[in-house]
Amino acid sequence: MDQPVPHTDIRVDGWIGRLPVRLRPYALLARLDRPIGTWLLFLPGIWGILLPAGVPMSQRIFLIVLFGIGSVVMRGAGCVVNDMWDRDIDRQVARTAGRPLASGALSMREAALFLAALLLIGFNILMNLNTLSQVLGASSLILVGLYPLAKRVTWWPQLVMGFTFGFGAPLGYTAAADRIAPALFALYAATIVWQLGFDTIYGFQDMEDDARIGVRSTSRLMAGHARLFVGICYALTVAGLGAEGWLSHTGYGFWLALPLPAVLLAWQVSRLDARDPAGCLRLFRFNRETGLVIALVILAGMLTR
Repeated sequence: MDQPVPHTDIRVDGWIGRLPVRLRPYALLARLDRPIGTWLLFLPGIWGILLPAGVPMSQRIFLIVLFGIGSVVMRGAGCVVNDMWDRDIDRQVARTAGRPLASGALSMREAALFLAALLLIGFNILMNLNTLSQVLGASSLILVGLYPLAKRVTWWPQLVMGFTFGFGAPLGYTAAADRIAPALFALYAATIVWQLGFDTIYGFQDMEDDARIGVRSTSRLMAGHARLFVGICYALTVAGLGAEGWLSHTGYGFWLALPLPAVLLAWQVSRLDARDPAGCLRLFRFNRETGLVIALVILAGMLTR
């Protein structure tokens, strides 16, 4: 009888397969085979850039391009840090056993040099932002470094991930507006609970392996109440978006369009089955489209302000 193929989200086909053999492990280490993570880091930055009033459109477009490049680089750097911490755990999880450090395709020294190169590029991008954003961007590296530890000490690593990946929202706001405002905090809060929800969905893929090796996760903690928990996260996301719209005195277009992401988030909850790893991965990836719709909602508010 054929053995079932282990579930994995590593992609070695497509353009990754056409890279020189020596470069493929680096592309996989930076998760360039799976751009969804870059999107989910990039989108909150777009939200923050579009939210404040009085910013020229040309400046917003420049920042969006800059944040797009930075998201690729810093997402890659975060993945390298994560895999350096987790290489021993990754070897024991079917979905991650093929990662370059876990499989031995790259050494720790090679990963460290690659990380240094990514951080150097990220530093040069950060220097193109205002001083306030430079300070915030530098401080976010603390979260990047600590996130891989979360699963070792808490049942809420997905919440720590929300603070880390969601940092693009306040960074985008300060890069555009060069100030801190109450709407920034509401947007960051909405981003955190959105990411807590979808990363919990993502974590449902690994529950059996995580339980076997003793790794804690919000997904394991909430497995018996999956729809309820993710539904609460997504309801708080919509509430947070409403709060930032009110605090920023956004235009009527925001309020007309806000039900659209609410419907998309509710649809995810209705389709969620924590026992279906492939289905959870599809729902996780669907948050790219959801995040793009939220960007359009904030844009609609900006244009009708």
